[in-house]
Amino acid sequence: MALKRPDPSVAVRALKSAAPYIRMYKGKVFVIKVSGAVFSNQSSTRSLIEQVAILHQVGIKTVLVHGGGPQLDSVQASLGIETKIINGRRVTDQKSIDVTAMVLNGLVNTRILAICRELDIEAIGLSGVDAGLIRAHKRLPLPPLPGSIEPIDYGFVGDIDSVNIAVLEKLMANGLMPVVSPLSADSKGTLLNINADTVAAAIGGALAAEKLVLCTGASGILEDSTDLNSIISYTDIHGLRRLRDQGSLKDGMLPKAEAIENAIRAGVRRVHVISYHSANSLLAEIFTNEGTGSMVVADLHALSPAEQQGAPA
Repeated sequence: MALKRPDPSVAVRALKSAAPYIRMYKGKVFVIKVSGAVFSNQSSTRSLIEQVAILHQVGIKTVLVHGGGPQLDSVQASLGIETKIINGRRVTDQKSIDVTAMVLNGLVNTRILAICRELDIEAIGLSGVDAGLIRAHKRLPLPPLPGSIEPIDYGFVGDIDSVNIAVLEKLMANGLMPVVSPLSADSKGTLLNINADTVAAAIGGALAAEKLVLCTGASGILEDSTDLNSIISYTDIHGLRRLRDQGSLKDGMLPKAEAIENAIRAGVRRVHVISYHSANSLLAEIFTNEGTGSMVVADLHALSPAEQQGAPA
């Protein structure tokens, strides 16, 4: 009985199209930051980790940094702990920091590692506490919001002092993929919660990463926050500041914009913002001309005409 064979030409064309990018990026460092919302669903979790696995397996040195906001909100609610957000950033009190450690290091990180094992990725989980990976201090209270007299106290939230990149370099040199939880501690051992975008940006800058990719619920950076179709294909630090000043950046995009700028100024060559809702968005952003989200660079004038038209970046 003759079987109808699938047309192999589609797969062959895809491999040929991806080959220039694989050659370009093999041996380079990518930092992938994944929003905790991805891990609320088993199928979306697996889909994302499968894409990360391909980057790792074609020779790109990949560091995965994850959040865990929805999981933390859920566990806190079950314990009667209120979630408080100011300017897109989480407030962490004494009760919350214990739950944060349990959720980020115990729940989310371990689930990611379990899928990595299934996909035959030699991954190792760690937090900013491990081997002093992220050295931080407790954030000082900030000036009050307009119309308030109370200073903003984020509680047990940390600001990063330094990144011990030797920890990550040793792991990657041995073929391991670090999976990093954004929890750290100060010099006295006090646990501190740090925004995952901030951690990813600091790690990317310290490693002089080729790319920092922020996988989030947003489809990219929007020119108009009320128009989901107004995705900006590429911009630079100046353009990002313009968007912030005109009010286009809302809620969680505000700390992302700050992290993006910090990453680029620290040495990350390209920062991408993509949506995990789009099928294979990570691979499409890395291995196709068109991409799926937004790319941010230091200066648009440094982009070649080919890059501005969607050539390999």
